Amino acid sequence: MPLPVEAIAFTLIGLLAGFGAVLLWPGHFPMSRQLTVGTALVSALLSGLVARAALGGADSLRTIVIAAVGTALLTSVLARPDLAGRHRARRHRRHRPA
Repeated sequence: MPLPVEAIAFTLIGLLAGFGAVLLWPGHFPMSRQLTVGTALVSALLSGLVARAALGGADSLRTIVIAAVGTALLTSVLARPDLAGRHRARRHRRHRPA
């Protein structure tokens, strides 16, 4: 498969992983939705290109599977399961000078 077609597949994997993470586990990702989806997108492209270089571009299916696994692993680095039951982070009040 040519690189532009694989790049589109990597992009779709990243978007699917990012939106899936935000929709399925919203409490585990305390940062903004855009950051979570953007991180998944970049990790899919990065892991796809690394997998393609490691395999020499010979096996497209294996490259896409490795990109999907790499995307899931890199996106899960952002997860904070310890914050899952809590509401959004509270903002600290400014202390007024006395």
